[in-house]
Amino acid sequence: MSKAKGPVLFDLDEKPKPKSRAKPKVKEVADTPLTPATAPVVPDMEAPTPTGQAMQTLTNLAARRPSRLTRFFWSMLVALLGFMASVAAWNFVAGLVASNPILGYVALGLTALFCLALLLVAGREWLALVRLKRIDGVRMEAEAALATSNLKAARRTRDRIVALYKARPELDAARAEVMRRDGDSFDADAVFGVVENQLLAPLDEAAKREVESAARQVATVTAIVPLALADLITALTANLRMIRRIAEIYGGRSGTLGNWRLTRAVMTHLVATGAVAVGDDLIGSIAGGGVLSRISRRFGEGVINGALTARVGVAAIEVCRPLPFVAEHKPSVTNMVKRALTGLFPSAKE
Repeated sequence: MSKAKGPVLFDLDEKPKPKSRAKPKVKEVADTPLTPATAPVVPDMEAPTPTGQAMQTLTNLAARRPSRLTRFFWSMLVALLGFMASVAAWNFVAGLVASNPILGYVALGLTALFCLALLLVAGREWLALVRLKRIDGVRMEAEAALATSNLKAARRTRDRIVALYKARPELDAARAEVMRRDGDSFDADAVFGVVENQLLAPLDEAAKREVESAARQVATVTAIVPLALADLITALTANLRMIRRIAEIYGGRSGTLGNWRLTRAVMTHLVATGAVAVGDDLIGSIAGGGVLSRISRRFGEGVINGALTARVGVAAIEVCRPLPFVAEHKPSVTNMVKRALTGLFPSAKE
């Protein structure tokens, strides 16, 4: 049986205390002047990752092989324009000879001189292509001799490399040293090792300086000049000049057509090996883990474009060098970029 519920007594003597409000605190904060020390912390926004768009675009355009229809179109266009120019020049000279023989023969002489200059330019371009093919042939022979460990083939290739630089007085002592140490080498690796250490070492250093100079120029212009096409134009001119200078250093002086052929070969090598990728450890270490891109996106783009230019330079060295790297190590892109960009941008530790 449940107990009956009685009246409940409430004690009203103790009144509940009013809840304290934070108005004085808010007033105190409001009265405090806003300074850099008291300002709220700005949230760390994720900085856009530099992509090196200029060098990516340049590499893809240079390595893209035109289709047969495109080549046929440009060939026919050049042939048509050349035919029209020839007919116009013939009619002009013939009409001038008929109306005024003296002026007509002067125009005929100038036309003949122009044709002679055109033939000389074409001959120079042909010789440049021959020199490039000669270096390609020497390198292929060296690779075959290394693959088969053929001592006789290695010595024959060494003689061709030595003859390649016989017109370079600054390399006379190196060539003499290579031939003096002929009896010290008993295998293909040792023969090419002597050639690398004595003859190609100074050429490698000169090529590295060209790569560093081009990387510095591309990175600086990309970071400083805020124009949309400035970085692309600078990357194009700097890379073309760098590739031409590297070819000249190794003995493959190239003309206009030869330089374009060499550029396409270098860019195709880069695309084939995947060396134009940005999101790898090399680019991350050079860019300081995104510190430069937080300071300025242009700085980050400059570093990326400079690093990709250095990669193009290393590929150009591999393509233009008459001998693959045997005893010497392939140039380090990271070291070249660090030397090229030292002092241009703030480091990650700052």
